Amino acid sequence: MDTLLAAARECGYRPVGIWLLLLCLFFALFGIPGQSQVQTQGATVEGAIRDTSGHSVSGATVSLQMSEDRNSQILRTDSDGAYHFSGLKAGTYRLSAQFPGMRDTNFGPFALGQNETRRINLSFQPATASKGNAVSSAPEFYDEPQFTVAGVTEAAHPGGHGSDPAMRTTEKLVKETVALNSEAPINSVSAPVSSEKERALSNAVHQEPESFGFNSQLGKLLFDAGRIGESIPYLEKAAHLNPRDYTTVFELASAYARTGDYPKAQHTARTLAGQPDTAELHHLLGEVEERRGDPLAAVHDYQRAAELQASEPNFFDWGAELLLHRALEPAVEVFTKGNRLFPRSVRMLTGLGVAWYARGSFEEAVSRLCDASDLDPNDPMPYVFLGQISIAESDRSPSVAGKFERFLRLQPNNAYANLYYALSIWNRQRGTTAPEYDRIKALLEKAVQIDPKLGIAHLQLGILYADEGDLAKAESAYQAAIAASPDLEEAHYRLAQAYRKTGDKSKAQVELERYDELTRKTKLEAEQERRAIQDFVYTSRDRPDAAPH
Repeated sequence: MDTLLAAARECGYRPVGIWLLLLCLFFALFGIPGQSQVQTQGATVEGAIRDTSGHSVSGATVSLQMSEDRNSQILRTDSDGAYHFSGLKAGTYRLSAQFPGMRDTNFGPFALGQNETRRINLSFQPATASKGNAVSSAPEFYDEPQFTVAGVTEAAHPGGHGSDPAMRTTEKLVKETVALNSEAPINSVSAPVSSEKERALSNAVHQEPESFGFNSQLGKLLFDAGRIGESIPYLEKAAHLNPRDYTTVFELASAYARTGDYPKAQHTARTLAGQPDTAELHHLLGEVEERRGDPLAAVHDYQRAAELQASEPNFFDWGAELLLHRALEPAVEVFTKGNRLFPRSVRMLTGLGVAWYARGSFEEAVSRLCDASDLDPNDPMPYVFLGQISIAESDRSPSVAGKFERFLRLQPNNAYANLYYALSIWNRQRGTTAPEYDRIKALLEKAVQIDPKLGIAHLQLGILYADEGDLAKAESAYQAAIAASPDLEEAHYRLAQAYRKTGDKSKAQVELERYDELTRKTKLEAEQERRAIQDFVYTSRDRPDAAPH
């Protein structure tokens, strides 16, 4: 400080001027006190704008309007298609975006909390893609959907049922429905390979390393044999020699996807965009984009695949993508149309049942799952889905019990058939004076005998023993349930109650602590998972300016 004062005096500054100069230097270096805190206050809305191909849209006009204010905040997206509004008040907002040659896209109204950061990604549709054009480019038996997926946003709430068991069942069923996709290239089946043919092609490539045909053939041979990693160098070489060969480039993109290299798979698949559209290309892109964390691009590609080829896998995967991201009404619509086009598809009806259950309609869900079990009575999948719903809802319907009775009759050595039929009898007889405990017990004991790792069956058997007053057997069954499924919360809770009744308070305390620990862990993991899944923003095409559902 003394040095600065001396230097200022030498330059001819008066004392007052010197202090003003030093004050200005201080503010320049450290800022005005409290300024940074003011700038960081307020809520934030940010995100990115893309086109239907997933490319960033730079220079798009983005408007944010608070419901109580007629004026809008307006900015343009940067080179990455990103936008950022900050310093916002808590309230209700509408977001819109415009770009020449594109349809306007809107989101809202949505609530924004104090100091909340909300990320909303939007997607443009080409303005030239009119309803008539969209229909004319699709197969004549394809119905244009009555919704438009316009964007994604972080999950605000899980939707569906309010009760925790039903909510968990919904989320579990959604995952299991998505897992029913057996058509993705990652799950494809390997074909046997001729060692003589492989040897001949290897020799040919060695002699003519710049041959497109030999590299392509050897790559395809290895790919079809399931030796994906080995196939990639030959497919890469062939694609380099002839980048316009659709089959080779598509197979290379599929190989990248099979080995988990999704950035390369996406980039390679998109190099085929200039060639004729194919359903398989859009289906592959949909799968890769979902795995890369870009569900908005994925759902558009799954939809395009269904438009180009209205096949059962394309419709199912489109519906499953909508279901995964909680676009429940569109999921019901797509699965309904898929069921109409493919009335013999068990998994399509199963997906429709799960979509209805996620929407909170137990009756519709049960009806569709019962119909699915009727399509192929030997297929255990619909029964298992129906059983999970029945446990969560304590269902007493005779029609469901009849399906489980048939399941057991057709597959008497299936552990789930014994479990679910036992529970259907028990649910219908709860509150009666003489439940058929012996019959129910025999079914549950057979279930655990068939599959000792079926924790839920051990748990139900323990509950039955406790109802009969046999606490020793109940404790043993609960312990078996925990051994089979250590994270089964209810088993720990009921074992604690059994210990308490027999006077073993220390063991009861241990189990209660474990129950509390698991409950907290499960809720935390569920919340993190729900937050990680982005919800689709969709609107009705009949009401283009309507707020998202």
